Amino acid sequence: MTQTTRVATRLDALPFTGGHLRVLTGSGIGWALDAMDVGLISFIIAALVSEWSLTGEQASWIASAGFVGMAVGASLGGLLADRLGRRSVFAITLLVYGVATGASALVGGLVALLVLRFLVGLGLGAELPVASTYVSEFAPARMRGRLIVILEAFWAVGWTAAALVGYFVIPNVSEGWRWAFAIGALPAVYALVVRWALPESPRWLERQGRHAEADAIVTTLEQSASLTAATRRRQVIADTPPPAASSAGQRLAALWSREFAVRTAALWIVWFCVNFAYYGAFIWIPTLLFQQGYDLVRTFEFTLIITLAQLPGYAVAAWLIEVWGRRLTLSVFLVGSAAAAIAFGQATDQTTIIISGMALSFFNLGAWGTLYAVTPEMYPTSLRATGSGWAAGVGRIASIIAPLSVPLLTGIGGIGLLFVVFAVFFVVGAAAAWGLVDRRGAALDER
Repeated sequence: MTQTTRVATRLDALPFTGGHLRVLTGSGIGWALDAMDVGLISFIIAALVSEWSLTGEQASWIASAGFVGMAVGASLGGLLADRLGRRSVFAITLLVYGVATGASALVGGLVALLVLRFLVGLGLGAELPVASTYVSEFAPARMRGRLIVILEAFWAVGWTAAALVGYFVIPNVSEGWRWAFAIGALPAVYALVVRWALPESPRWLERQGRHAEADAIVTTLEQSASLTAATRRRQVIADTPPPAASSAGQRLAALWSREFAVRTAALWIVWFCVNFAYYGAFIWIPTLLFQQGYDLVRTFEFTLIITLAQLPGYAVAAWLIEVWGRRLTLSVFLVGSAAAAIAFGQATDQTTIIISGMALSFFNLGAWGTLYAVTPEMYPTSLRATGSGWAAGVGRIASIIAPLSVPLLTGIGGIGLLFVVFAVFFVVGAAAAWGLVDRRGAALDER
């Protein structure tokens, strides 16, 4: 029979509390800093194409080196988070990529930059799936999807910050790209805040047999919600969850067991398709606009305006995910992304570039928010970070390939063909979304 832990039942019975807000904003700031780094590199590449006279292939490798690191980091980060805890791995990854980003400001050539971008990717790739797993394990079931989409909305905050740095700093300061990297070192400082100011996941602690620590964290949340001791006792279900996979090899094998194989396959397809289309488009948009004859200032201005449409996309997705459910919301936003991609590829004047680009931002980032919400729900607590990390890792393979494919595809058929290819990936992802399990309003699996 399905077992439910005492901690899980108490967490799902909570209203939204100040403790939840602290976890959400603390993780969200880390998420925004991640987005700022990824966003900054798109502006930095455009600047370096001009300053270092880079070829399209060299520019592609600056982006792809980071994504190689992200693929490795996502896979390892999930395994480590199921072993060492969510908070600890979250803090370590912030430190790794913050230090590597700061060091990038000092590079004198392409090879050193590629090495550091790989190290940045290690931290980034591990942090994102761990953060979504962390927040999902605190969130009450009835609002879990919405809170994860709100967490993902911090991505828009970070990307907007990157666009502002790109617009005001990079073209207006001597070697402004170095200052952009220096600003990107902030996560190294924030890692200390995460390590000491945020609690560990009580669901993970209970799986490790650390019941007193888990109880203390949940009790603090209950006290902030003014729940009485009698109420807490009525919420307790004392069953112990059954044994689960303990070694890394067992956890990886369990992802492809009869119970999880279909959802794992569907999840990996969606992650691959969304990564390919998103990073292929958004990493290259500033450079593509620059190559179309717009100067750096106008290019970055367009990108900043397009970026502002991300927040409304997240807001609508956060509402729909608890109304329509996960699968329908995800598929609708991916189909919308496909239509917007085709429109952007055909845009020839400033107005249509901005409108279609904003539509692409709106739908694509709404889809991202939904995908991050649904991913941790596919697996039980003992596999959750591993499953989320490996799905993200497979997606990062696509983000390595996509930037490298852009010069090839534009050489064959121009921007129009490029964005038709992105649209196809969005449609395939929308279809694969229906292979996922929709757990809207359901408790997390605590095995």
